[in-house]
Amino acid sequence: MKRGDNWVGMWRVDVIGPDGSLRREQRSKAFVGLSERAARAKFQPTLDAVNAHNHATPPVPRNSATLKNLVAEWREQIAGNLKPSSRKTAESHLRRHIEPLLGDLAFPELTAKRIQAFVTTLSSGQRTRKTIENVLLTLSSIVSAARLWGYDIPRVSLSDLSLPQGTVRKARCYTLEEMQKIVVSADEPLATICFILSVSGMRIGEVLALRLEDLDFQRKLLRVRCSTYAGQIGTPKSAASIADLPMPAALETRLKGYLSSRHYRKDDLGLLFANRRGRPFSANKLREKKLHPLLAELGIPQAGFHAFRHAVASELIDSGAPITVVQAQLRHSDPRITLGLYGHVIPQSQREAVGHLADRLGGQLLTRA
Repeated sequence: MKRGDNWVGMWRVDVIGPDGSLRREQRSKAFVGLSERAARAKFQPTLDAVNAHNHATPPVPRNSATLKNLVAEWREQIAGNLKPSSRKTAESHLRRHIEPLLGDLAFPELTAKRIQAFVTTLSSGQRTRKTIENVLLTLSSIVSAARLWGYDIPRVSLSDLSLPQGTVRKARCYTLEEMQKIVVSADEPLATICFILSVSGMRIGEVLALRLEDLDFQRKLLRVRCSTYAGQIGTPKSAASIADLPMPAALETRLKGYLSSRHYRKDDLGLLFANRRGRPFSANKLREKKLHPLLAELGIPQAGFHAFRHAVASELIDSGAPITVVQAQLRHSDPRITLGLYGHVIPQSQREAVGHLADRLGGQLLTRA
């Protein structure tokens, strides 16, 4: 404040009296003959010492860049290089959660305490732990890029935060009988699409991106090289997703029959499955307009195309296939991912081993009785 012609800095301190009581006293310091800016600079060391003694958080400069500024820069520099699906997910996290709750914070304010408050707010909305982790992953990727650009932002890791307890959900998967019903009852090309999903465990986007050149009938292989999103062809989910998969005899017969039928449409892209415009099918439209009505007609609980992938994994594990084989077929980058998703599936070999043990134990007990 200003008194007369001089600027005065004021602060309060806690003082312990002779009787042990605590009282707060006001102190001041005049800066004679200095401008406001010079007086503030001269007063800052005193203010910093008082704040440090009181364990106060130092004020953030008014001209500090905010997270909202960083997000705008990230959109300009990085977002366009992401896969369409990844960009759509990130934009959803930014629009619904990150920008409204954290956008106005300056970089120094992005502390563990602030991020924990963000997590707590998300948790109060009944969001799952997985959803919150995905939102934090988007935030982390943006902040990590900013650090590479030279911005000084506090480091906060997932282990620094307390997240809600996660509940393990069993992935929805079709039974063998349900897959058979779907394939038999579906019209083409949905029937052949679902058959490929049922025997390969491929993702729907990968199946819709299959081209004639990806079908190696001589070596009995399916080549996974591309994927689709919203009707556009791009690369698969990860580098590990690019692989050759076995083409069993039943699939070979099915594919050759489809290619020689009236349902196959030749197109300029060489696609196995093309719509009337010669473009890839949209997985979302195919699910909503074809698969879901068919499931309702068959009395099968509603699920999506990914339930075929889960079904293939479950059937392989249940038949006794090693986890490394299942990993290779699903093209997970690490067998721990496969175990994490399908650890609940009990192989038939395990059931038989436990059954034999129970039979031996039961027989001995009956003999003794």
